[in-house]
Amino acid sequence: MRTGWVALPEHLAGLAVLANPWVIGAAAVGLVAEFFADKVPWLDSIWDGIHTLVRPVGGALLAMAIVDAQDPAWQIASLLLGGGAALLSHGAKASTRAVVNTSPEPVSNVAVSLAEDTTTGTLLLLAFANPAIAVVVALVLVAGAVAILVLLRRIWLRMRGISAGRSDDEPEPPRSLGSS
Repeated sequence: MRTGWVALPEHLAGLAVLANPWVIGAAAVGLVAEFFADKVPWLDSIWDGIHTLVRPVGGALLAMAIVDAQDPAWQIASLLLGGGAALLSHGAKASTRAVVNTSPEPVSNVAVSLAEDTTTGTLLLLAFANPAIAVVVALVLVAGAVAILVLLRRIWLRMRGISAGRSDDEPEPPRSLGSS
């Protein structure tokens, strides 16, 4: 928007603030910090922990900003969907990175981070070149994120020794106190 490469439709005039040099500067600082924090084992998990609040709120607010302000129902729906999508992708990223941090060598951490960076940049370029294909790819990535979260939850439950047939809400079977 700042350079004129992307024309902002009139109904999205509220997003013009994103072209402000201060907003662009803050985003650039965040980009550099994210790039380097993601390459250091455990620092990336701390960074993701902090961003558990930042990313979903940002996604929700950006999604809400693109709908008609005259229709509160659409604003609430977009707020929930945007925040939910941002939380889902953040959860998949943070969970995957937490698992990668358990590997004993540092190469996998850098490799996963570079793969994330490449995927993000490629999807952004694809969104400009062919938005329809970008939507399909994004939906596939959302489905993959859901699958990763389900898989990680199952692994976590197995590690805790909880059988798949018993939920956390069910009471433990009574234990024998023995004879006294």
